[in-house]
Amino acid sequence: MGWHIHQMDVKTAFLNRVIEEEVYIEKPEGYEVFSRESHVCRLKRALYGLKQAPRAWYTWIDNYFTGLGFSKSEAVPNLYQIVVEGKLLIIILYVDDLILTGDELLILSCKDDLAKEFQMKDLDLLHYFLGLEIWQRSGGLFVS
Repeated sequence: MGWHIHQMDVKTAFLNRVIEEEVYIEKPEGYEVFSRESHVCRLKRALYGLKQAPRAWYTWIDNYFTGLGFSKSEAVPNLYQIVVEGKLLIIILYVDDLILTGDELLILSCKDDLAKEFQMKDLDLLHYFLGLEIWQRSGGLFVS
């Protein structure tokens, strides 16, 4: 279909997402309230390294995509698609990386929307992903 494949990275995917579980941590070094030395802190939002952080991120991004009208694949739970005026846009989510393909104008519009919602790094055309090197040419896709 002559589509190009684009890649974006979400910079703070696991940070600051609301967590449903009760999680407590020791007070950070330097944070001391006298007469409350034995108290701990309850987290309301995710931190990097917290085992609940990926679930909070996936719940949030899933709600975001489905709220925009994307349908989620039943066979591949991290694949989202939407048809707008007969044009298709496909997004694949892998941890904090997004792979986009389909209609170029939809891709550009989606990139703009994502950048408004998240801190994103637009990596433009896909070149390296999961140890694969990808070359996109007019004649096709070459993978090494």
